[in-house]
Amino acid sequence: MDCKKRLTYTGFILFLLMHSFFALAQINRPLLDTSRGNIGYDNQGRPIKKDTTNLSLQHRDPLADSITISFRYFDSTQVRKLDSSIGDFYARFPIPYYYADLGNFGSAAHSLIFRPYMKPGWDAGFHAYDIYNFTVENTKFFQTTRPYTELGYLIGGKGEQMVNIITTQNRKSNLNFTFEFRFINSPGAFKSQNTSHNNIRVNTFYQGKNKRYGNYFIYINNKLRSAENGGLQDDNKLDSLSLNDPFEAETRLGSSATSSRNFFNTNITTGNSYNESTFFFRQYYDFGQKDSLVQDTITYKLFYPRIRLQHSIKYSRNSYTFQDKAPNAEDYYQFYRFILSNDTITYNDNWQNLTNDFSIISYPEKNNLNQFLKLGAGYEIIRGEFYPYVKNYNNIYAAGEYRNRTRNKRWDIIAKGQFYATGDYAGDYSAFISLKKLLGKRDGSFEVGFQNVNRTPSFVASQVISSFPAFPDGDFKKENISRLFADIEIPSLALTLTGEYYAITNYVYFDNFYESKQESTLFNILHVGADKTFRLGKHWIWFAELHVQQAAGNPPVNVPFIFTRNRIAFEGNFYKNLFLSTGIETRYYSAYKADNYSPFSAQFFFQDQQTITNRPDINAFFNFRIKSFKGFLRLENLNTLANSDKGIGFTHYNFTAPHYPARSMWFRFGIWWSFVN
Repeated sequence: MDCKKRLTYTGFILFLLMHSFFALAQINRPLLDTSRGNIGYDNQGRPIKKDTTNLSLQHRDPLADSITISFRYFDSTQVRKLDSSIGDFYARFPIPYYYADLGNFGSAAHSLIFRPYMKPGWDAGFHAYDIYNFTVENTKFFQTTRPYTELGYLIGGKGEQMVNIITTQNRKSNLNFTFEFRFINSPGAFKSQNTSHNNIRVNTFYQGKNKRYGNYFIYINNKLRSAENGGLQDDNKLDSLSLNDPFEAETRLGSSATSSRNFFNTNITTGNSYNESTFFFRQYYDFGQKDSLVQDTITYKLFYPRIRLQHSIKYSRNSYTFQDKAPNAEDYYQFYRFILSNDTITYNDNWQNLTNDFSIISYPEKNNLNQFLKLGAGYEIIRGEFYPYVKNYNNIYAAGEYRNRTRNKRWDIIAKGQFYATGDYAGDYSAFISLKKLLGKRDGSFEVGFQNVNRTPSFVASQVISSFPAFPDGDFKKENISRLFADIEIPSLALTLTGEYYAITNYVYFDNFYESKQESTLFNILHVGADKTFRLGKHWIWFAELHVQQAAGNPPVNVPFIFTRNRIAFEGNFYKNLFLSTGIETRYYSAYKADNYSPFSAQFFFQDQQTITNRPDINAFFNFRIKSFKGFLRLENLNTLANSDKGIGFTHYNFTAPHYPARSMWFRFGIWWSFVN
């Protein structure tokens, strides 16, 4: 990329930021409730009479978010407020704190806490990059009285950057439009490690004036590009690099000639390219009871649905590709026992999925839309293309759901299930039930639940016709996973306790770079966790989190026995508009035989030969908020500090998988700026 293009790109980013500053500077009104007189709204958006008792004694909490902007996730009835907190950087970072990646932002990652895939029906089997995807399930539907925009920009070491934009507005009170864009680009520190991800999401919600008809629309496009280097050829040579530059280290895939450190370069010579496009449209029509509310000569039309007819259609296209345009025959044979037959390597699976779903929903109480019974059925048409093969699937499933969040909000019940009655995935099912009890603001709540899934193993792990070099060891039976869980929250003690117990049979896993196997013996995994906040002083706070995991018997699953994260922070509100959180953050997990990784099929696979022993990760952070401007400054992996023959430097690398070192000392600075037009 020449200098002119680089200046153009940098200028575009600066223009976005400057536009945000000027837009915010023109706003001199706080985000307050714009409802007038004694008209308010209930938790379902219907006008009600406000309680004006002692109104003159009420003061707005400066820490509270605007009550005119709220959202709920797709298929959820819980109304949420915007998050203006600054304590936890990971609330805005795509990679959760309990995940481990392969050493670069945007690379393949997996959870350090046991999280099996628990969905019935078709699954392509590529999940190493799931955390970077926009999905239908995590789509936010907003309700706002004025246009709202949030701009985010993150820069890091070696040219790492992320751009995040979300804007939403109600064109009318019954029509909302939301646009979201995210761009992740990171050259990485090692050869053939660059990543480039683009995510776009557009969603709308419309409700007719008579409140009987409504529809939802979601469009999602995910483009993920990640180079693969196969890990280091020799881990010990990290200590003898001539310039202490990790780019000098020889990797198993890729080379200096085909690797680029230019953060404008998004081309992948050796690595994975995943494309996904999803169109989702849902419409409904309600039968129910009309009503109205008259206040100050204004009539508000109300409608209470009792029966809803709902139709959903979803179409998705998925493409999964691994390619190596300049493979080295010696390296492939030495490290993977792979004999090249061509001067390039390409594996590609393509999928199309069309689902039609029809449901009938009953609302027993007109004033409580959080209580309903839903019965439905769906028809799936699935087509897979893996040259020269083509595979078609057809499935019919039935589904049901019951939810009841009582009007006093003391009890919350969810029970739902899905069963594949006919078709290629007949016999797959999922069942879920949970019961939550609210004990009080100080006493907290407890929740218990059970989940069971019976599923056909993922396609890439169970079918030999996939174009990827993944070969099942025999014919696999359906996986069965049961999960029993409980959560207890005690606000008066600032304590949360969690527990999960898994019982698994016919578990399918990868055993090496190419072969998948099935463990028919029943095995169990127990996970318990605790999250506690300690007040050390007026402004000093210790956030402690501890997880313990144990697998019974000798299953093909390795998890760290202990995983813990701690933050000691100096926090407070200073100079009226300045909110500050600064301190030290640590993360540690005990030594364990971490999964290895196959770059060809992007699968983390079980290994029991090499134990990963790491120092605790240590990060220093300085987070602040001034009105709607939020800044995050971080120095990460200070634990890599070491004294060697070449002097003191950040050269003691942790490893996240065999032959995959994590980053050395890493700098990050990010801003998130929200404003209302």
